[in-house]
Amino acid sequence: MNVIHNYPLVAGLAAIIIAQVIKVPIYLVTHRTMDLKLAFGTGGMPSSHSAAVTALSTAIGIKEGFTSSMFAIACMVAFITMYDAAGIRRHAGEHASILNRIAKKLSMHRHEKVDPVLKEMLGHRPSEVFVGALFGIGISILLQYAYS
Repeated sequence: MNVIHNYPLVAGLAAIIIAQVIKVPIYLVTHRTMDLKLAFGTGGMPSSHSAAVTALSTAIGIKEGFTSSMFAIACMVAFITMYDAAGIRRHAGEHASILNRIAKKLSMHRHEKVDPVLKEMLGHRPSEVFVGALFGIGISILLQYAYS
């Protein structure tokens, strides 16, 4: 079987790629500035991780049945991934922001630059995770017609 015929895999990959790409125009509209790095990084609207795992789960549910063990496993992975994105990774980003501010103040007092700057945009707000999840479900449903 050719990988391109694997509907759940294609749905998950399509969701993550499209979600990453649309982060740039969404950021442009909401912040009035272009940031192409968003297409290749974590964080931002929508959550591409949430989009990928919900697209995968939905496609598995459609293909294997919503009462199948495979769907149950995919849902558990999706819930853990989304919890991590909105919880643990988000808080790690907030901690990085605080540590960067402390390092900046210390460098001003010592008159030397403190490296490296920690990445702050790690996780997602709950709204970004929710929109990513809806996006993933939508992508999976749309792709279903291509595989029917």
